[in-house]
Amino acid sequence: MAMMATPPPRTGPLVVQPLKRRHCGECGVGPLSLLVLEGGAPRCLDCADLGHLVFLARGDTALTRRSREESGLSAVVVRFNRRRSRYERQGVLVEEAALARAEARCLADAEARRRRRLRDARRRAVEDVRFTDAFARNILRLFPGCPDDRARAIAAHASVRGSGRVGRSAAGRALSEAAVVSAVRAAVRHTETPYDELLMDGVARHEARRRIASAVDATLAAWREGGPAGVGKRKGET
Repeated sequence: MAMMATPPPRTGPLVVQPLKRRHCGECGVGPLSLLVLEGGAPRCLDCADLGHLVFLARGDTALTRRSREESGLSAVVVRFNRRRSRYERQGVLVEEAALARAEARCLADAEARRRRRLRDARRRAVEDVRFTDAFARNILRLFPGCPDDRARAIAAHASVRGSGRVGRSAAGRALSEAAVVSAVRAAVRHTETPYDELLMDGVARHEARRRIASAVDATLAAWREGGPAGVGKRKGET
């Protein structure tokens, strides 16, 4: 029978998950969920002296490797794939105490990784605050009339990590003047003009930009010069 064909030789015991009902050729127990082939005849794990082992399904490479390292006796579990006409690994049998030790080692590693992620997150948060502050200072240097809270809001929006916005571009990270001006222009376009409403009304982007260009330029010019009161207010402000 194809499913009981002898698998390729391996070092150590090899255990099979049968596709059909099989009984132990020595003690008669069955049907067997796991068996060992000895001389072509099926043996249950107890008769094969593997009954004290526990099954660990495949999927966690580190846990499997450490379980086998910790276990004095282990066995590979395979099942025949009829479509591919080959045996495929399903997991391993290892000593229960060995599995517990391996799980403890993996948990320790997981805790170490968690602590490292926390440290990295704190470091990135500090870096982000510093970068946002620097970006805001450059906005105020180029646009001294921009309100402080608006400069910080623009900087925070433009410099969100992983956002793909101008503040996270190479030029933005270098705090180039072009990148700073681009971030401010975009913010003014969306918050100081009816640009978004035009887009929602179906106006093409380039046409919408053309219609609000003079308003954007006026706000930027006022902010560059220090700006008279009332210039550069957000939409909806009085």
